[in-house]
Amino acid sequence: MLLGVLPGVANAWWQNDWSYRKAITIDTSPKGANIADSAGRVPLLIRLHSGNFQFDGLAENGADIRFVAADDKTPLNYEIEQYDAVLGVALIWVDVPKMPAGASQSIWMYYGNTKAQDGSKPAETFDPDYTLVYHFNGASGTPPKDATANANTARNAPFKTVEDGIIGKAARFDGNAALSLPANPSLNVSAGGSFTFSAWVKPASLAPNTLLFSHRDGANALLIGLDNGVPFAEIDGAAAPVRTPASTPLAVDKWSHVAVTADGKTLTVYVNGKEVSQVAATLPALTGALAVAGDVEGAPAGFAAFAGSLDELRLSKVARSPALIALDTLSQGSESKLVAYGADEKQSGFGFGYFGVIVHSVTVDAWVVIGILLAMAAVSWFVMWTKARYVNLVDKANNYFVQRFREVAGKHLVGLARVEETSEEGRRLRQSSLYRLYKAGVHEIHSRVDERGRTVITTESIEAIRASMDATLVRENQQLSKSMVLLTIAISGGPFLGLLGTVVGVMITFAAIAAAGDVNVNAIAPGIAAALLATVTGLFVAIPALFGYNYLLIRNKNVTANMQVFVDEFVTRLAEAHRSPEHAVLAD
Repeated sequence: MLLGVLPGVANAWWQNDWSYRKAITIDTSPKGANIADSAGRVPLLIRLHSGNFQFDGLAENGADIRFVAADDKTPLNYEIEQYDAVLGVALIWVDVPKMPAGASQSIWMYYGNTKAQDGSKPAETFDPDYTLVYHFNGASGTPPKDATANANTARNAPFKTVEDGIIGKAARFDGNAALSLPANPSLNVSAGGSFTFSAWVKPASLAPNTLLFSHRDGANALLIGLDNGVPFAEIDGAAAPVRTPASTPLAVDKWSHVAVTADGKTLTVYVNGKEVSQVAATLPALTGALAVAGDVEGAPAGFAAFAGSLDELRLSKVARSPALIALDTLSQGSESKLVAYGADEKQSGFGFGYFGVIVHSVTVDAWVVIGILLAMAAVSWFVMWTKARYVNLVDKANNYFVQRFREVAGKHLVGLARVEETSEEGRRLRQSSLYRLYKAGVHEIHSRVDERGRTVITTESIEAIRASMDATLVRENQQLSKSMVLLTIAISGGPFLGLLGTVVGVMITFAAIAAAGDVNVNAIAPGIAAALLATVTGLFVAIPALFGYNYLLIRNKNVTANMQVFVDEFVTRLAEAHRSPEHAVLAD
């Protein structure tokens, strides 16, 4: 129960077939990525490496990886771009339905299920407004595949796949040929329509008018490129070309994120998530072929193919928001404050599974009742242990005393009273309740001395001695029964306290459901189950206390019966030794 309330394990376990999970926190607060505006639905890059993840808990190909939303119930779509357990590297795109603005939220990554099949869904990871996504994670000479559902696979592969991409692998172009894409309705742009281009760019050199992307339809064209390193977007058509103003050039052999958006009114260029230039312009209708790192028609006058590396190329049929472009730049870079990785958690003990659901749903008032019950349980266990230890000690000492009394009483009734109490025999006798009764009787005998120093016992004296021993017997019984009332309180009060917590918890659960207006089993069941935990705790207190109380009660009755028998035996032996007032026992 205590494990269930430890920080980090209070949430329910998504499915019990998965043995491990890791919390992944997305932080857009000022302490994290500091993004004040919501970017909406975002394909978020998750970078796993040996510094934040242990790969030995996963299936060989990462097929058992699953991502679940913050509610620990809703599975999230994802795509594995790269997974290498030997190198300890994994790159995964996770579809986050709602990116927080200026706040943080957590999602869960589950793994450790040998029976799980591959659950990745690349086509559903990117929202339908993405018309093309190239990761360039294939082998050299293989045309890149579109990660979206549009299947816009390139015709050729005029690049070399290199390992030093900003996100895993990248495509290195030599400036001699462009990557050609066939015309496809999903890539068409209507007149005055919206569009977004984004890619990571690493120029090998700075040259005039090198093209990163081109889309032509007869005389109309959209051209995106670098002019001596300065990113530009240009619209060609019947009228004079329209190009965005100049800005700061990109650095050679350094990765930079370049994005261009068209919203039907303006053409805007972003570098590393920040707007660098803008011009009023409207896109013409574009339904022809497309090219990457060059032009559709080769290299027309005044333009050249791009020489350098490209990574994570995306096209969209909408104008992406500045917040999304900034977030893409921040999250896809090699170092980011946006994502933090929690510790790996193993499903074990009471902190997970169904019990985790119950513990997570317990209300404050129920925790108060449960806390009181746990305190009662601790007290009752302590009482049972101390009382059992005491009665065992007394019982053993009584058996020893009876044995010694049988050996001595026939010779001298008060002979055991002369045993030195500091000796081993005296120490064992002192632990006996029978010996304490015996000492009380002997003390009364020795107190009846006449003027000649003789001990005189009469019939009245015998009754007085019995009364003194009976008083000692009562005190011994009180010692045996000491603290037993705490067990009776635990037995009778524990279930009632638990019932009180359950009733209050059920009331709060139904009140919350009424306030939310959400009536379904998922809303009711956790609260009811958590409320019943108080009753279970009450029974957990009462049942052991009931067993312990009955055990101790029988043991105490046996000790009491032995003391009563001994009093009768001692008084009878004393009466037998002093049948008349003339009979006396010398004090020595």
